[in-house]
Amino acid sequence: MRTARQVPPEFLVRHKHGDWGEPPEEDVRENEWSLQHSARRFSAYRTRRDEKLWVITEWDRSVTTLLLPEEY
Repeated sequence: MRTARQVPPEFLVRHKHGDWGEPPEEDVRENEWSLQHSARRFSAYRTRRDEKLWVITEWDRSVTTLLLPEEY
């Protein structure tokens, strides 16, 4: 994110407000279901340098993690 001149809140705010970015369609459906059933949420974004970035919130909302796909 540093090389893209971006900061975590840019992605966290989008994730929090239901802008899931560009995840696969099945993850979009799961996120919509998760909003009503307290399950895991997954967002997929691209930085300004076109690098993939994932944001995952655990089912119990105890942790939200930002990571690169290869860190999963």
